[in-house]
Amino acid sequence: MTKPAKKAASKTKAAPESKAAPEKKAAAAPTPTPAGPAEKGKLAKAELTEQIAERANLSRKQANEAFDAMVEVLVDTLKSGKSVGLPGLGTLSVKETAARTGVRPGTSEKIQIPAGKKVAFKVAVSLKGTL
Repeated sequence: MTKPAKKAASKTKAAPESKAAPEKKAAAAPTPTPAGPAEKGKLAKAELTEQIAERANLSRKQANEAFDAMVEVLVDTLKSGKSVGLPGLGTLSVKETAARTGVRPGTSEKIQIPAGKKVAFKVAVSLKGTL
């Protein structure tokens, strides 16, 4: 008869441990999911094209096609070496980056980073004033 009493005591000890585990899971639940809506403060392509469709009286498909065409034109223009002015927003341009010496993280080894190109954006004065 003493054995069942010990089992009952061990069951009561196990019960608080099992309650503690769900509390940890509950604390970890608020982490954002990558498959969820767009990040806070970031406008996703689908949301952007939806707003374009509403404001320009276009279907979502037409707005999406227009957006894709605009991106293609921007990329082609930048590849050709020209800059792109977006009135009210700013100017996209390609800038040359010089070769430089860098440090490899972890090993602290010095490495040579080759020259390259990057896309730069200069914000329009009118937009700077409104932000």
